Amino acid sequence: MQEITRLFDFPYYQLEKYNLKKSLVTKYNGEWVATSSQEYVNKSNQISRALLRLGIKPNDKIAVISMSNRTEWNVMDIGILQLGAQNVPIYPTISEEDYEYVLNHSEAIYCFVSCSEVYNKVEAVRKNIPNLKEVFSFDELDNCKNWSEILALGVDTANQPEVEKHKNAVKPHDLATLIYTSGTTGRPKGVMLTHDNVVSNALESSKRFSLVEGDTNALSFLPLCHIYERMIIYLYQFRGVSIHYAESMDKISDNIKEVSPYVMTAVPRVLEKVYDSIIAKGAALTGIKKMLFFWAVDIGLKYEPYGQNGWWYEWQLALARKLIFSKWKAGLGGKLSFVASGSAALQPRLARVFNAAEMGVMEGYGLTETSPVISVNDMRDGGFRIGTVGKLLDRTEVKIAEDGEICVKGPQVMLGYYKDKEKTAEVLEGGYFHTGDIGEIDSDGFLKITDRKKEMFKTSGGKYVAPQLLENRFKQSRFIEQIMVIGEGEKMPAALIQPDFDFIRDWAKIHNVKVGDNKDLVTNEKVLERYQEEVDLANENFAKWEKVKQFRLTPDVWSIEEGHLTPTLKLKRKIVREKYKDLYKEIYGH
Repeated sequence: MQEITRLFDFPYYQLEKYNLKKSLVTKYNGEWVATSSQEYVNKSNQISRALLRLGIKPNDKIAVISMSNRTEWNVMDIGILQLGAQNVPIYPTISEEDYEYVLNHSEAIYCFVSCSEVYNKVEAVRKNIPNLKEVFSFDELDNCKNWSEILALGVDTANQPEVEKHKNAVKPHDLATLIYTSGTTGRPKGVMLTHDNVVSNALESSKRFSLVEGDTNALSFLPLCHIYERMIIYLYQFRGVSIHYAESMDKISDNIKEVSPYVMTAVPRVLEKVYDSIIAKGAALTGIKKMLFFWAVDIGLKYEPYGQNGWWYEWQLALARKLIFSKWKAGLGGKLSFVASGSAALQPRLARVFNAAEMGVMEGYGLTETSPVISVNDMRDGGFRIGTVGKLLDRTEVKIAEDGEICVKGPQVMLGYYKDKEKTAEVLEGGYFHTGDIGEIDSDGFLKITDRKKEMFKTSGGKYVAPQLLENRFKQSRFIEQIMVIGEGEKMPAALIQPDFDFIRDWAKIHNVKVGDNKDLVTNEKVLERYQEEVDLANENFAKWEKVKQFRLTPDVWSIEEGHLTPTLKLKRKIVREKYKDLYKEIYGH
């Protein structure tokens, strides 16, 4: 069995060890279409042969922009990497202006897009991108060349020996990909990751996944342009997992029932939504059924692993699993046993309740710059502790700086930022990457993240406030969809809140509160009184100087498209504050 040292070794390893009939599965026109390990390798070689015929050389850049995850993405990825060229995946939801910036900055020669929506955005700025020779689409479009032309160009195998020569020339420490971070501030930065960065991360992370090799389904819906999902996809290939790509975020609940995955990855926001919809179903029950449902939820929220709560709790938990939680699991396909959560802090109550329901949510931590995983929980051998991001991966070293910042050394740490020595020097010192996160490691080796260094702020009274801690607590309320805690240099913390509009309208109906459009709703006295109750409840956990003293509700939904959130659903704090500067003035009176 060949050793895996470069990213394109994964599909060959899978072919040799598992030879799956369903390596990659994507839904087209309502039908799930499977690509086998053999077809995956064959098509990737076809792409490599075609790209050579188009004149692609080592270190050329090719952009791939897809609205949803799909088999074509992986085929392109391997086809590009085998030549020593670099795959530049781009977030589809960024602005046209950012498309232009990334395509120019990376000097991409070709661009592969998923659909008309992405194609139109590229086309709108194409005249300003001199390097870009051609755009191809995966979907059939009237006005764009189709990627099938590239596949056709690679049918003739005459130049396969040349492909092999290129493959053999690629070394583990060569650059594999540029990933432009969806920074919460300023221009996107191009993170340079080598083959070894990502390969080592997939192999080390794999040790924390317990699954049956060669006989497991995964559902994938987090964007492949994000290093987290992409690394996991390589990991799945290494473990012989059948990867099924969800059609879209909206279709996840249908797809999960069709695929019955054993494993998937998620971000906390998705888990919050799943939990909220389960609770909403429970709230609609009546009588003894409702009583039992919320008794089980109560048991779930007290969950601790390894029987730490004692035999009486374990007995009740077994009963709750049989009567209630088994139905939750059935609603999610019946087999879901492992969910790797990353990208943002997970509320401990979600870790408790999902693990109580035997859907093992394991929280991990990492950044694009660390390919991405630094640490992750593992249910086995006492490697799971709620409220932490688990123990460090093997071969990963962390030191906590004097100010509490987490600094990382290991094979997963990036080469640097593309064409930006200055920014690289700011974050890489003495082989350590400075994460910008504040944390601590406990005596058992579990890493805990306490805040973002850049997001902590001081009130005018000189007290430090960690907004993420507050926001995570407040988001446990069904009434609150998004929240941003503000107050830097001000006399007190306050909050801008985007209501869960569906939930508040249901509440208003039940309580005979007449609300008009969103603008009326966010200024309605009865609604504001109800929100005050939620704010008071959430404030109980915090010290006097940390408590949110005032809040304002915003009339619109915070979204990626409107610029409130990054593509990984993190708050763009500067932009949110700017959008609601009038509300800010109202709160602080200036």
